[in-house]
Amino acid sequence: MAVARRGCRPWGSIFGLLALVLATATAWDVASLRCSFGSFCECDFWPDLPGLECDLAQHLAGQHLAKALVVKSLKAFVQDPAPSKPLVLSLHGWTGTGKSYVSSLLAQYLFRGGLRSPHVHHFSPIIHFPHPSHIEQYKKDLKSWVQGNLTACGRSLFLFDEMDKLPPGLMEVLQPFLGPSWVVYGTNYRKAMFIFISNTGGEQINQVALEAWRSRRDREEISLQELEPAVSRAVLDNPHHGFWQSGIMEEHLLDAVVPFLPLQRHHVRHCVLNELAQLGLEPQEEVVQAVLDSTTYFPEEEQLFSSNGCKTVASRITFFL
Repeated sequence: MAVARRGCRPWGSIFGLLALVLATATAWDVASLRCSFGSFCECDFWPDLPGLECDLAQHLAGQHLAKALVVKSLKAFVQDPAPSKPLVLSLHGWTGTGKSYVSSLLAQYLFRGGLRSPHVHHFSPIIHFPHPSHIEQYKKDLKSWVQGNLTACGRSLFLFDEMDKLPPGLMEVLQPFLGPSWVVYGTNYRKAMFIFISNTGGEQINQVALEAWRSRRDREEISLQELEPAVSRAVLDNPHHGFWQSGIMEEHLLDAVVPFLPLQRHHVRHCVLNELAQLGLEPQEEVVQAVLDSTTYFPEEEQLFSSNGCKTVASRITFFL
């Protein structure tokens, strides 16, 4: 799903006011004034946390825990002029629940260039680490890449997708970059951000959500304390996960484990309406119903959760238009 800012302010707090008052000024003039109000001009680091919060509220369906954790963690980190360690978040959940969408929003609202920013680095195991037999070379390359880019820009964002498909042992080279030390390999890295994404823990999260539904508990009553231990154990017990024996979890280097709950039919409906709006189309009830009816749900008896979340919503809409 494409990143949108419908109804969300382009800048937050005093920066939004400056942009409004100085609407006729050049972009460079506004940027210069904005920089004078804080230390947000490193590289193209240009955080718009109110915009991010607004976008998450409007477009991320069914994820009260993820919204709260991501916003709270980012606010504390970005507003700290001298953080003691990098921000390290690990996103977990079933396919199509919004993990990749959230990571794209982070890039969009933290850097002027978004995912195209030279300071946003996206790693995919299929593209960047396809051959497990080359693990030692990958380790050298990854360490060199992270170190070199943090030397060039301390405010860098590193996104690691599909952590459960990474070659075991690769992530151990990141451990020195994630802790509270002042300097690693001659580089100050404490303002960096690392986001790890995986499906591991999704089954455990789904089970908690299912039990809550069966107990007639409100979905928003599910707490992080119910989910975090099960997700952490699923990661530690999975020899195919990138964190396997890396020391990252054992040394408690994650700032937050962010769980994404499975999506129900009304959440998928929300995604369909968002996608239609993205296409510039008015809501079409027959299209919405066709997409919902063509989606598979589980468990078999309850037919409660979408089997692939909102992952195939865009392609299904195209089919039914």
